[in-house]
Amino acid sequence: MGTFTARFATEEERGNWDSLVTANPNGGNMLQSASFAEVKSHHGWNPLFVVFESAEYSTYNLVIEKKVPLLGRFWYLIKGPDVATPTDVPAVLSALTEFIRRSNLAVFAVKIEPDIIDDDDVRAVFARAGLVKTFNLQPNDSTAILDTTPEPNQLLRNLHSRGRNAVRRAEREGVTVQRMEPTDENFRTMYRLMTHIEDRSAARLRSFEYYQRFWSNFVSAGQGRLYFVHEEGEPSVGAFVINYGRKGTYKDGGSKPRRSQYGDSHLLQWTAITDLKNEHGIVEYDFCGTPPSDKLKDKTHQHHGLGLFKTSFTKTVTDFVGCYDLVLSPIKYRAWQKLGERVLRQLYWRRHRQPFY
Repeated sequence: MGTFTARFATEEERGNWDSLVTANPNGGNMLQSASFAEVKSHHGWNPLFVVFESAEYSTYNLVIEKKVPLLGRFWYLIKGPDVATPTDVPAVLSALTEFIRRSNLAVFAVKIEPDIIDDDDVRAVFARAGLVKTFNLQPNDSTAILDTTPEPNQLLRNLHSRGRNAVRRAEREGVTVQRMEPTDENFRTMYRLMTHIEDRSAARLRSFEYYQRFWSNFVSAGQGRLYFVHEEGEPSVGAFVINYGRKGTYKDGGSKPRRSQYGDSHLLQWTAITDLKNEHGIVEYDFCGTPPSDKLKDKTHQHHGLGLFKTSFTKTVTDFVGCYDLVLSPIKYRAWQKLGERVLRQLYWRRHRQPFY
């Protein structure tokens, strides 16, 4: 475990933010991107850009900040910190604590969410550092990740047999996948398709304006694209996928129920994967959300259907550690846990009909 320092990024670093984040030890995450930071700035959060440095490496991480009445500032180190080894997390947070106190930033707690695989050893490291386990927030805290490094024929053979057979049948039966222009009309069509997904009821789906800004930002940055499959002349399956560094992500998807084209969703994903591999050299593709590995066969889990689809490409489910809180002011944090967080989430939902986080 090395020693780190923490600071805010310079103006020049912020101007090159994505190239710096994607050079982090684990290649960064799309939720640490400049595009996503801009989205959150319109939805109640203040983006901050933080750099951790040691003799061995530097890591660039997005923090989103919320000011909480009477308590101070709450920081969410979304999908971070991105570190070379789990044992670097306590050292990074020690540097962050010193930086916050030295700068009089009045932060009472920091939520972290590193893409570190969950196991007993990691939990022990975090416990010794005094971190508090909290509920997970991101859909891909458990997820299916496909290794996309093999050559195309081998990559297809590496898919789970269910996925491979569905792709081949859809190709034989003439299913066509189209990359769509990022127009307002196509975005609205995509949003309508998303309302059919089993675990995205209208009560949980964010507003169209949120997705429109998200999709537009990533498209403008050259990091996002939209695909449709049509049936009887109408869009029947849609997906918005992202390339961030050498990682691909199936960010959003939707489809009409009771379709007649077998394997259409599988062929769309296969097309997106091969396009991102050919054009951007992605080394992995994140299907962005499954049940946890120990709940994969639980038919009552809200993500069961999506889990079946996503694990038809790769059997392996990756469970990340999820969210932990670094407590900087114990008294204020207790107030946050007992009442503050719940009240703010309820008020934000009533006012905006949107999730707090």
